[in-house]
Amino acid sequence: MKAVCNVCMHHCRLEPGQKGICLGRRNEGGAVVCANYGMVTSLALDPIEKKPLNMFRPGSLVLSAGSFGCNLKCPFCQNHEISMADGKTAESTVGMAYIPPEGLAAKALEYQTDGNIGVAFTYNEPLIGWEYVRDTARLVKEYGMDNVLVTNGSVLPEILEEVLPYIDAMNIDLKGFRQDYYHKLGGDLETVKAFITRAAASCHVELTTLIVPGENDGIEEMEEEAKWIASLGREIPLHVTRFFPQYRMTDRGATDVGHLYRLAETAGKYLEHVFAGNVS
Repeated sequence: MKAVCNVCMHHCRLEPGQKGICLGRRNEGGAVVCANYGMVTSLALDPIEKKPLNMFRPGSLVLSAGSFGCNLKCPFCQNHEISMADGKTAESTVGMAYIPPEGLAAKALEYQTDGNIGVAFTYNEPLIGWEYVRDTARLVKEYGMDNVLVTNGSVLPEILEEVLPYIDAMNIDLKGFRQDYYHKLGGDLETVKAFITRAAASCHVELTTLIVPGENDGIEEMEEEAKWIASLGREIPLHVTRFFPQYRMTDRGATDVGHLYRLAETAGKYLEHVFAGNVS
């Protein structure tokens, strides 16, 4: 029996056993299930600034966990070994272990003495496996610790509402401010704008725009983006970060540093906190 996945804007129509575009969900017996539930490919105790979050618990550490799969297909992805992989591929390339929600929450508590403030769901797109985020984050909150979400914001409002009560801070990728650019990446600008609007009303939000030469590096586009962000709140931090050639986008050089700072200066006309720097 075919089933429709209602997690994101793709609305994948899946045959029995078929995986969605994200590779992290599949049709199992006529129901779409989370195929990467608890399957952790990456686990590290990171500085909070690496998420990047510069204005939420600065100087602290956060236990960062990632799985596999993503519902966008960015050709410059720095985590493509897991974000563009299904379970079998991720297992063979980087390795993988099952960690139930109770296990990850307990590990976060264990590292509290080392300065850990909680769990960050990151590295791949966490919300294709929103059930695991919700279940784990609920337990982390019961321990009195924080939850951080690093996401592309490309899911439907109903999914955001499932996890939002347990999330303290987010960094959301705002890839650019043109629909045609989002279309190239397999996404939808309006879906992300709606996500950001709702999230910013409920928790601490910082945004990141990776500047790709020849794609989203126009001054006018940055001005439009910054004006829109300011309409939600001038205090929302924006990270304007530098592209480096990698994965399937090695046909151009890294973002010019001078131009990066010009874009950051443009955004700074409308926003109180603009950070310019490297993504890797």
